[in-house]
Amino acid sequence: MPSATLVVSGPGAPTVFGAISPEAGREIPRTRAKASLEGQSMVLEIEARDLSALRAALNSYLRWIKIAEDMNRMAGA
Repeated sequence: MPSATLVVSGPGAPTVFGAISPEAGREIPRTRAKASLEGQSMVLEIEARDLSALRAALNSYLRWIKIAEDMNRMAGA
């Protein structure tokens, strides 16, 4: 089963975790995702039935992470 782990570290990690964790609980076809907060790091583990599903899930989560980081930056500006 293909899998990937994404780690976001730094002071903005809890904010990213707050934004991503509800999405990790939702179903994306043929994938499972789990988000956790470990100190100053948000860890996202994704498992998929095939590489196409993993690629699609990674694209979605990376986009959501970028949006969360952008919003966090804007709020701190």
